[in-house]
Amino acid sequence: MRLGIFAKTFAGTEPAAVLTAVKQAGYETTQFNLACAGLPSMPDVVPADAIASVRAAVRSSGVSLAALSGTYNMAHPDKVVRDGGLRRLAAIINAAAALDIPLVTLCTGSRNAADQWAYHPDNSTPAAWSDMAAEMEKALALAEDAGVDLGIEPEQANIVTSARDATRLIAEMGSKHLKIVLDPANLFEHATQHEARAIVAAAIDEAAGHIAMAHAKDRSGDGGFATAGQGIVDFPHFVSRLKAAGFDGSLVTHGLSADEAPGVAAFLRGLL
Repeated sequence: MRLGIFAKTFAGTEPAAVLTAVKQAGYETTQFNLACAGLPSMPDVVPADAIASVRAAVRSSGVSLAALSGTYNMAHPDKVVRDGGLRRLAAIINAAAALDIPLVTLCTGSRNAADQWAYHPDNSTPAAWSDMAAEMEKALALAEDAGVDLGIEPEQANIVTSARDATRLIAEMGSKHLKIVLDPANLFEHATQHEARAIVAAAIDEAAGHIAMAHAKDRSGDGGFATAGQGIVDFPHFVSRLKAAGFDGSLVTHGLSADEAPGVAAFLRGLL
């Protein structure tokens, strides 16, 4: 496995400076966000000079790009909003192809119109699933043309809440370009360490063969998110189960400060 971190952990809008900070903190790869190149995270257009500056930063830093963020609300209740997100996703997918980034990460969305990461009681309705799935079909058509994979991440507040939901969607889509991004802290909200370990193990078993990337974020005892290694997720168990399932991709941490990044790198590298 390769050890990575969200590029947005580090301040800055110059790719070379951001990727140098990634390297200096102890990471070899990153999940990149175009905000780190001075653009909106989901721009309408990605200029050629931005592509060139990111490519140059990769060469100079030696940090690879494991994924590119392409998140928008794929289940937004307003189709006009979804259509706009899809248009911008097309620009992201084309940028990923130009930069040889293999994976674009998505958000399966929420009926919460104000926040794609916030729960809404209609998220579990057939209509919400149908809208998200229709959006995913369109996104996959773009990805297949570009030769890029799409990664969905089970999130408690989104339409896809579990590894079972994710494999259901993969089966429905019938595309080899749809993959899973697995974050153990997003698989539950409140659990004992023993319960969390069982939930995570079951999710890895369910998702085995479909996992394109693993995330490393933690949960505190009160249900909030925490820096990897400071909560109730059993990371030695998580990493060992990923290895047993044949996963050899990138383990990418996020939800931490830049000051915490070197310590988390040392913690996770010890497990790898």
